[in-house]
Amino acid sequence: MMNHRLLICVPLVTGFFWFATLLAMLLTWLISGGPKYVSQEGKVAYISDVGASFLKPLFIVGCCITGVGFMLSLVLERLLRHRGRLPPSMRKRERVLEILAILGSFIGMMGLTFLSCFDIKRYSTAHHVCLLIFALGVILSVIFTVLEYRWLAQDHPDIVKLRRAYLVKAIIGSILIALAIAFGVTMYYASNVGAVIEWIIGFGFTFYLLTFAYDLSIATITQQKDGLSMMERGQAS
Repeated sequence: MMNHRLLICVPLVTGFFWFATLLAMLLTWLISGGPKYVSQEGKVAYISDVGASFLKPLFIVGCCITGVGFMLSLVLERLLRHRGRLPPSMRKRERVLEILAILGSFIGMMGLTFLSCFDIKRYSTAHHVCLLIFALGVILSVIFTVLEYRWLAQDHPDIVKLRRAYLVKAIIGSILIALAIAFGVTMYYASNVGAVIEWIIGFGFTFYLLTFAYDLSIATITQQKDGLSMMERGQAS
């Protein structure tokens, strides 16, 4: 039981580090009086602008931890589902979607890691390419994960928590994808609006990361039920 409870810490710690990194960067910019960085175009600084300043080491560490934690959360779900600690995949399509979601998270992880290293001040083109890779990887991972949970919820209608997980993921994922599309447009035509949307997406991604803690908690419940069943069988014998 303890092992599975510890696994829940992976998405929790990931979400905490990501949120703390963004909050530290935003507060630093605000407390400093909202300075205009070299790479900054509008009045509102983008995450990348602040990340290219003296806070670059913090930005790199936060991005690396978030990228690895994001992918690891999906991998842990796959392992627990394979071992029967989470509601198992009943059909091949769920297993395929699961693998594609992990692949998307890997692409997102690589994009996030490299965009933090190739800062927008010194490597503008490389940074934007990595940003695009990160966005596409996360969007694909979100879509495949939501589709996977849709089928899982249908295959296991008796597990209410699984259906809740699907609905929460679908809602948060849809909002983030819609905001990502808006960000892609406004960053070229309305810089200040684009910057605000980017900060909202950044903080909003925290909530998507935390949904995996909710998913992994189902493994703890399953293990508790298995333990109670074994105790009952032992008492009966």
